[in-house]
Amino acid sequence: MGQTPVPTTLRTVRHAKIPTKNSTAQPNGFLVPLWNVHEKLLPDDRSPQQIYLTVCAPRTGKGPHLHLKRWGYFTCIKGNIRLVVRTVHGYEVLWSGEDHGFATIEVPPGNPALIENLGETDAYVINMPSPAWRPDDVDEHPVEGWDFSG
Repeated sequence: MGQTPVPTTLRTVRHAKIPTKNSTAQPNGFLVPLWNVHEKLLPDDRSPQQIYLTVCAPRTGKGPHLHLKRWGYFTCIKGNIRLVVRTVHGYEVLWSGEDHGFATIEVPPGNPALIENLGETDAYVINMPSPAWRPDDVDEHPVEGWDFSG
């Protein structure tokens, strides 16, 4: 999969894949920074209050989900996802994952979003929402009029 242009209406930050080595200088994997306060993607009042992993099975989607209070910050760390967000500009398609710079994608409250794994293996997605989910304030709302056919 090639790089996909990032729309200007939703903010994203691409992250480098940094090779790591053991004490004898042998490669032993890599790290990908997912969030750094110095990148200034997240204002202080929206720093992550929860971080969790969601796994999207091959050729499936999750959502669309609508949160009216919660910001979502999604980073695919294994595989690749297509994130479809309905904004005032229409449906915007963004990509994250191994082939897309491990982009962290910001989804403001009030914008329904759908995570899709178009690949053949599980996609591992980190979500860093703010505020955190609480059982007494679920913030899950029905999505009316979703009509994305991309």
